[in-house]
Amino acid sequence: MSLSELNETDRQLLSWIKGRGKSMCERTVAWSEINSGSWNAEGLLQMAPLVAERLGELPGKTEEIDAGGIELISNEGGAVQHPTGPVLFHTCRPESPVQLVLTGHYDTVFPPNSGFLNVNDLGDGRLNGPGLADMKGGLILMTEALKAIEKTDLASKIGYKIVITPDEEIGNPVSAAYLKKAAAGAQIGLTYEPALESGGFAGERKGSGNFSFVFKGVSAHAGRAHADGRSAIRAAAEFVVGLENLNGARDGVTFNTGKIDGGGPNNQVPDNAVVRFNVRVPDAEATRWAEAKINELVERANTQDGIHAHIHGGFYRPPKPFNAAQKALFTGVKETGRAIGLELDWVSTGGVCEGNNIFSAGVPNIDTLGVRGGRIHSDEEFVVVDSFEERTALSALIMCRLADGRMNAQEIKEMMESADV
Repeated sequence: MSLSELNETDRQLLSWIKGRGKSMCERTVAWSEINSGSWNAEGLLQMAPLVAERLGELPGKTEEIDAGGIELISNEGGAVQHPTGPVLFHTCRPESPVQLVLTGHYDTVFPPNSGFLNVNDLGDGRLNGPGLADMKGGLILMTEALKAIEKTDLASKIGYKIVITPDEEIGNPVSAAYLKKAAAGAQIGLTYEPALESGGFAGERKGSGNFSFVFKGVSAHAGRAHADGRSAIRAAAEFVVGLENLNGARDGVTFNTGKIDGGGPNNQVPDNAVVRFNVRVPDAEATRWAEAKINELVERANTQDGIHAHIHGGFYRPPKPFNAAQKALFTGVKETGRAIGLELDWVSTGGVCEGNNIFSAGVPNIDTLGVRGGRIHSDEEFVVVDSFEERTALSALIMCRLADGRMNAQEIKEMMESADV
């Protein structure tokens, strides 16, 4: 039977999902009104039990894991800890022949002082609110699709690990190890970042690195003893110019200086500066090239008289190329979409997500299975209400085909293992 055709189990799934969009949307709205910005530990701790309760509606076991604080580099260049919420780790039927890893996050990019705290009806079937699309709607959708699968005779054939993180929007500094752990033994990954507004997927993704470069100089009076000082700000500025001049030197690689901290009074030679920057890379070779160029700039900074510099951070998300395994998985999903009248496609993107982490662990994955929406990371973020049922149906049908073998999970995983990733 073609993937674009429906069998009796498929029809049962669709029948159960039909009409559930309203309740899914209502719960998403309630979650959206809890501010769980990545740096808002109080809000994250308020949100986590609600997500755990939702996972508890599934068979299996849910753990709330305190993964420790987030290490940050302060404006003075020292390491400090910032509290965060727990990592939620759910395990169901690890002995089943088909194993999935599903991921999502309950943090958003909006702090409590953002002014973007409420949900508004935009009309035309769209709601505006923080995290509706990215990705509280995705969490509701993911669990609803699993609940549908649990009502079928196929449930015993499929096992899964779910990781819901408090820190995706800042690069998974505390949860990356749990994503890797969950991916071990999995054949296919499903991540619930919002779909493109068209309903399509992100395909190939660049890798990303975040860095903090700390400069220490020598303080002196700006008038009486300026020559005795060694300016950390000047060294930082020279580094930034060198970094930004690397843009255009290699196709697909970008360097972006996000912020410079440090300095002090105008009458003092500054002895401290911190440069924070991001790098995006299309593949492993480009990653190595970028690392070498950064190291050259670090070495150059340390040759300056009276300047001591050191770098923190690294490439926390490797590139996610569109290899043969990814193509096979996307093709199966595209055909599955046709079973419910969807024409799905994918595009390359410079954005990164937990799909990069899962790919790096050797698991082919689709990482934009969430609700349709747009304008994410802005106060114009919106979700398309009709997409709750549509995308739940798509996910449930994908899982159904993986469970009954119409999409061969093991074959796709073996293609990944033989690929040069």
